[in-house]
Amino acid sequence: MATGTQPQPNTSSTGSSKTASTSPGATGTGGVQTGTRPALAERHLRTDRWWLAPAGTALGLLAFIVYSTWRAFANADYYVAPYVSPFYSPCLAENCEQMQGGPNWALFGEWWPLSPALIILIFPLGFRLTCYYYRKAYYRSFWASPPACAVAEPHKSYSGETRFPLILQNLHRYFFYAAVLVAVILTWDTVLAFRNTDYEWGHMGLGTVVFLINIVLIWAYTISCHSCRHIVGGRLKHFSKHPVRYRMWSVVGRLNARHMQLAWASLLSVGLADLYVYLLATGAITDLQLF
Repeated sequence: MATGTQPQPNTSSTGSSKTASTSPGATGTGGVQTGTRPALAERHLRTDRWWLAPAGTALGLLAFIVYSTWRAFANADYYVAPYVSPFYSPCLAENCEQMQGGPNWALFGEWWPLSPALIILIFPLGFRLTCYYYRKAYYRSFWASPPACAVAEPHKSYSGETRFPLILQNLHRYFFYAAVLVAVILTWDTVLAFRNTDYEWGHMGLGTVVFLINIVLIWAYTISCHSCRHIVGGRLKHFSKHPVRYRMWSVVGRLNARHMQLAWASLLSVGLADLYVYLLATGAITDLQLF
């Protein structure tokens, strides 16, 4: 009995082996089926509804893009005492009422024809666009690169983030500092939300609660960022010699495990905070007074 004998591949009359690339249906039209990658007969073997996740992500992001674009270009209905929309904060336009106890430098006047939100939103937008989670989200949902795990992508080549424009993703660490500044400004807006329409302290309305929830989620999302995790604990060779930074790194690490959930929650909260101010400013609703 022959032992250890390996099965021999089928050969043609010329003696060449028939590889998977010559099997029926093995020649694909892109993705992992080209070049030196395995020439599989099927695009994937998944039988679950793998397309639901990228489709849902695309719809969610698209909804926010449409809403935020409309509000950013509106240049109206973004302030009602004592609330200012996070899309337009800090309030730097002449048509924004003077906020007593808060800065208003009125940098944007008649000389600036566009909405000031188009300048202000650059920084939080840049932070989110270059965020590691959001990269995965829109790469999969909009570019199908890849659309899901074990599903072939339609692209014939892959250069990673080494070419323009994706090489700009490396600016994420710098956008993090800008995002911290934005969070500080929104924190001050939340503090000012504890005033009434006459700018007297001791007020708390439903808008105050909306702003509180929003700023908590904004901070949680910001400090759960991978860049923050690296700043507080990166390049340390001995955690035992840096107990404070180790504890900070541990806290950020636990938040980082929820970075995806915090990304969506904060995106929803900032949109709802702006919508609440818009509804107040247009007179559609009135602020519910809690005390």
